Amino acid sequence: MSTGSLLAVDLVIAVLAAGAWLGGGAASVARRRPLALGLAAVALVATLARAITITALARAGWWFAAEKVLIAAPLSLAAVAVAGPRLLRARGDVRAVALALLFAGYATGSALLVTVLHGYPASAGAGLLAVAGVVAATVISGRALGARPSRPVSRVAVAVAVAALVTGTGLTVAPETAPAVPHDHGFPAATRISAEPTRRFTLTAGTATVNAGGRDVAAWAFNAQVPGPELTATVGDILEVTLRNRDIGRGVTLHWHGYDVPNDQDGVPGVTQAAVRPGQEFVYRFRADQAGTYWYHTHSASDVGVRMGLYGVLVVRPGSVSGLDVTVPVHTLAGRPLPAPTVQRVEAGVPVRLRLINTDSTTHRYALAGTAFLVAAIDGVDLRGPTPLVDTAVLIPAGGRYDLVFTAPATPVSLFVDGRAVYSTGPVSTATGAWPVLDPLGYGATAAVPWPRFDRTFTLVLDRGLDLRGLLPRYAHTVNGAADPDIPPQVVRRGDVVLFTIVNRSQVVHPWHLHGHHVLVLARDGEPAVGSPLWLDSFDVRPGEVWKVAFRADNPGMWANHCHNLAHADAGMTLHLMYS
Repeated sequence: MSTGSLLAVDLVIAVLAAGAWLGGGAASVARRRPLALGLAAVALVATLARAITITALARAGWWFAAEKVLIAAPLSLAAVAVAGPRLLRARGDVRAVALALLFAGYATGSALLVTVLHGYPASAGAGLLAVAGVVAATVISGRALGARPSRPVSRVAVAVAVAALVTGTGLTVAPETAPAVPHDHGFPAATRISAEPTRRFTLTAGTATVNAGGRDVAAWAFNAQVPGPELTATVGDILEVTLRNRDIGRGVTLHWHGYDVPNDQDGVPGVTQAAVRPGQEFVYRFRADQAGTYWYHTHSASDVGVRMGLYGVLVVRPGSVSGLDVTVPVHTLAGRPLPAPTVQRVEAGVPVRLRLINTDSTTHRYALAGTAFLVAAIDGVDLRGPTPLVDTAVLIPAGGRYDLVFTAPATPVSLFVDGRAVYSTGPVSTATGAWPVLDPLGYGATAAVPWPRFDRTFTLVLDRGLDLRGLLPRYAHTVNGAADPDIPPQVVRRGDVVLFTIVNRSQVVHPWHLHGHHVLVLARDGEPAVGSPLWLDSFDVRPGEVWKVAFRADNPGMWANHCHNLAHADAGMTLHLMYS
């Protein structure tokens, strides 16, 4: 069983245990003895079963079990210690054990809430709040049931609850001592290239009505089209792109996704530039020195802006291209899938490169039917020694790109995305849903890791929890227990070799994206990458997975480092890499 499955099973067992204890208590109050004892037995079994799942999670990594070992386990033991003996002595009126069963329910329920609302890392504040909740709920229930503890016992219980509540609240909402990234600071000085641009483009952002899947929909668009114009260059070109904002009230920028531009060209509002407001413009200029498949999108209110259509393709070619070169940016606009299906007749023997780009916030499944193919590049970087694949699908994470190459056969070929044909050279009826999925960590020819050691190491634990440090509490996507803008930055020096350990203890996929750098994948879940060196800028960290990736800090500046499910980034899962 995978760690992600264990996390889900442990959560279900915790809910079952808490529900059974509380249900048993309610049945005891109603004097329904068989039901009360049956539910108590279920609760005991579930509590014991949870000991197994917690142990397994702890073996998978302390990140997955910290609050379960330090908070849930003691509260569960207290539940069994209080309820168990009373159940064994429950020979008369079963109502006598009601308070004990309710206490056990409150204890296991509080532990569950710590996991759901607080998550990682385990903290004394969360533990004290859980204790306060258990004691307070038990005292209130006891009075409702007519239990009459001695006055000293009652006073002690109330004092414990109040002390735990006050102390736990103080510890939980206390500001972090580590500094977070200042937003709206002074922006980096422009590193303008003195040579004249060889490729000039103008992109005007504005509201528009476009056709998506045969229906007119409201969009935000570059040059009144979705996707925006395809920007192309040849290695050695100097690109100049003028961005104008006609009427997007939330502002726009251009982020060159996967293209490692100088910091002042990265297009992150509040970090590398100010957002371009209606009536304003900003000029981007950089050298095309990275051949490959990339894309651009707004990084201002990106969750809304990209989803509404502010994106386009950037392709840098190494020189003259022989054969057919096709870009396929996949997007969902107003619930309609893009692009529309395209049929293009291709003569047998013609080399074809399909540049697949996932511009959505979720993973898509791609399947090329009718021919063998190579995965020539991922995220703009050529793979080493790719081998032919047939009847094999690929999963492309949010923001990711795969280049598939093949020689056109005499028979039709079709590219399916999530089962929908988007590009073909003729009719193909092949079913691709059962095809196996390529694991890129084992594809191609291996090579040695280029660094013998690491100068900086960082661990990012991805989770969900209450963020209490803003004006209003919110349920945020968190990194190491904090949400943007309160996540401490990762500070490196130029030339450092940096190791990231990225852990997903949540129940959803997080496609991770570091600006300004590609990272080399070293391992996933403790298994080393054994295929071609994978230099990625976007990769899916699935529930329960642990990725180790590394890079050399060779592009100074302040860089966004975030989940590219843009709704997650907007809900707190954004931090920054800073050069000292």
